[in-house]
Amino acid sequence: MMHVTLESIQAARGRIRGAITHTPCPYSPGLSRLYGCEIYCKFDHLQRTGSFKERGARNKLLTLSEEQKRAGVVAVSAGNHALGLACHGEQLGIPVTVVMPRWAPLIKVSNCRLFGANIIQHGESYAEAKLLAEKLGRERKLTFISGFDDAEIIAGQGTMGLEILEDVPDVDAIVVGVGGGGLIAGVAVAVKGLKPDVRIIGAESDRARTMYASLHHGCVVPCPTQPTLADGLAVAEAGGLCFDIVRELVEQIVLVDELQIATAILRLLEMEKTLVEGAAAVPLAVVSTQKLGLEGKKVVLCLGGGNIDMTLLGHIIERGLAADGRLCRIYAYISDRPGSLAQLLAVIAETAASVKEVSHDRSFGPADVGRVGVVCVMETRDFAHIGQITEALTRAGIELRG
Repeated sequence: MMHVTLESIQAARGRIRGAITHTPCPYSPGLSRLYGCEIYCKFDHLQRTGSFKERGARNKLLTLSEEQKRAGVVAVSAGNHALGLACHGEQLGIPVTVVMPRWAPLIKVSNCRLFGANIIQHGESYAEAKLLAEKLGRERKLTFISGFDDAEIIAGQGTMGLEILEDVPDVDAIVVGVGGGGLIAGVAVAVKGLKPDVRIIGAESDRARTMYASLHHGCVVPCPTQPTLADGLAVAEAGGLCFDIVRELVEQIVLVDELQIATAILRLLEMEKTLVEGAAAVPLAVVSTQKLGLEGKKVVLCLGGGNIDMTLLGHIIERGLAADGRLCRIYAYISDRPGSLAQLLAVIAETAASVKEVSHDRSFGPADVGRVGVVCVMETRDFAHIGQITEALTRAGIELRG
């Protein structure tokens, strides 16, 4: 059935032991209370490069022939696979070239260069970058290393599953983010090989539904991706080997949207004091928004990466707050006379909302030139609080738009 077995994953663990961290998998009282199941978070973003990708990269590099090691390797990656290869290639003395799409997060590009890798930024998509990487491999006699569709890569990623079973032996379900499928394939083989009754659930962005679409069609199909917070999952096509494993061992793949991912990042930051990238937050987004029959069950969320672009963090937090009902914007029509704005703000103050911004819209306001549009951005408690504010403004005779 597959080239990846429990035995090959156990061998990979012995091979990479000492160079890869056995990351913690603590119980989360806050998330468990919030979502009605016993949640444990596998903090694999605490690996040296901030991602689980080190596991597969180290295992693959160690299985190369001496000739392949001397010549070097080439890969395509949006960041984390590149980081894993660059870090362990440097340690093992193996030259690494990585082609990264032009949109790859700057933090990942700069960190790869710090590890001494040759970084080439090319293409507007993962697929375009992959074509160049394969071309360089042929021309320069470099070994092309897939970020997911490779037996040694999958076996390395599967070592996470062995650690989960050691730390949470009575786990009922494991939720894993899905891009090309290497991590979920490896975890599924490892876990099902030891505990067949454990549910393996895939979590995927609806803007990069690669595995979801392939399972729907019954074979691997190309799936154009769109920009997503889960950039680490944005590949154009699931791996063929990964697909075969997922089809046999994974119970379901669930999709989440961008607001749900942003909210999950915020929730982990607030409740676990843990900052992860969008791809790593997708498992929590699934558990927090979908009815999966996990009530009262022990659930492990695989948080696979922490390499978030800090220039986006502020936007992500604000999106998460808005999606959570804790940031609200209203557009009101008021008289353009002294005292009208004060009346509006007084009504808002009575509801205990905190006003962050106020701006007038005279150019595109109501047809009546004696009135003006006012935009207020407020910090609120939740959606019920927003409803109270809207009711209070309506009772005060203040007209709201939309």
